[in-house]
Amino acid sequence: MKPMRHHMSKILKFTQFSLRDLFASTLPTVLLIVGVCLLAYWLVDPAPPRTVRLGTGQENSAYEEFGKKYAAMLAKHGVTVTLVPSAGSGENLHNLRDGKVDIAFVQSGSTNEEAADREELTSLGSLFVEPLWLFLREPKDKKPITQLSQLRGMKINFGPKGAGAPRLLHQVLELNGLETGDVQRLSLANTPAVVELLEGRIDGLVFTSAPEAPLIQMLLQTPGIQLFDFTQAEAYARKLPFLTHVTLPQGIVDLGRDIPAREYSLIAPTATLVAREDMHPALIDLFVQGASSIHNGAGWFQQQGQFPSAKYTEIPVDAEAAKFYKNGPPLLQRYMPFWAANFLDRMWVVMLALSALILPLSKIVPPLYVWRIRSRVYKWYGQLRTVEQKVEEAPEGARMQVYEEQLRRLDEIEELVNQISIPLSFADGLYGLRSHIQFVRKRIQFLMAEGAEAVPG
Repeated sequence: MKPMRHHMSKILKFTQFSLRDLFASTLPTVLLIVGVCLLAYWLVDPAPPRTVRLGTGQENSAYEEFGKKYAAMLAKHGVTVTLVPSAGSGENLHNLRDGKVDIAFVQSGSTNEEAADREELTSLGSLFVEPLWLFLREPKDKKPITQLSQLRGMKINFGPKGAGAPRLLHQVLELNGLETGDVQRLSLANTPAVVELLEGRIDGLVFTSAPEAPLIQMLLQTPGIQLFDFTQAEAYARKLPFLTHVTLPQGIVDLGRDIPAREYSLIAPTATLVAREDMHPALIDLFVQGASSIHNGAGWFQQQGQFPSAKYTEIPVDAEAAKFYKNGPPLLQRYMPFWAANFLDRMWVVMLALSALILPLSKIVPPLYVWRIRSRVYKWYGQLRTVEQKVEEAPEGARMQVYEEQLRRLDEIEELVNQISIPLSFADGLYGLRSHIQFVRKRIQFLMAEGAEAVPG
């Protein structure tokens, strides 16, 4: 059995196809393509950052509540949202311009009419209406306050510097003929202002907020606290174009207890999402998709599908956001995970260029494959040539010894050649090599025979 196995090990190993050689031949081309893709991934259009800073608002505000929802939604896509609290809309605008936040909630009407006030900013659309809520303690005579002119001499909390309410209430009071000093103005944050109102140390306070804010919900149900009814809401909306007239329906807070007991008219700016112009487009897409999910439902002041919207904002709306509101999410993002869709969207130019290169690059692979297979045979011709040179250069006195050494060397070469694994289509080269080994062997044997005859008997 052992001789048979030894003989079988010497049999030439043939295959139909050499996957190893094909892989080795293809590898340089594949590495080149992958290298170009990686280079383009970082240079052509940088990858979106994995962190973003979102400017929100005061404690217990609607901005804070919605900020948490955005953070949870973007976390599903691997983006960490850092919430940056502020006094409100005005401070958020300053933080955007100073680069302290990347995106923030901003109340419509917060910017001046000058274009310079809106430079380097882009709007992602309006999200919801946030009415001007003016809460007042009920007068001792129980007569409701129906005109803003009745606020003369009262202590009213306008909100902290940087919030959106102070600016808006100041504009509204001016329309009613009230000048600075006619009303005692305080600048407390929302939560301490509510405490002061409930303790009776101030006469009223103002918010601009969505009704989801916990403080709004509480005050609407607190006995002795009156919500001011803007019966002239339509007139305010005409004089201040960024305002809309909204209605708080009877019983919307609590139908069982009929809170409120009647319908109220309110004036309302809209909350918008504003970003810096240098914010990565992929992050803009994520926030717009988040807005569509969070603010799309029906609410106290909006119908199903009314928000988010490209309307109601004085800051120009980002082109990608406007396209989303008009046509929905991009095609790739409808069927693929966000990061995969974003990669293909960023790399389509490179993919197109690579597709044009694949054909010429693919023509390189077959010659490389053929060269690699044939080189496995051709390299032994160098060994044969070495044997021939040693035979030709053998010194006269030691020729027989050199001939014997080279015959042994030919046996070693033949043994190694017989172990070569090679596809059948290249077998002719291998058989040619074996015949040439035999040719060199016969030549050496002939020289040895001649040398033996020349030696005197």
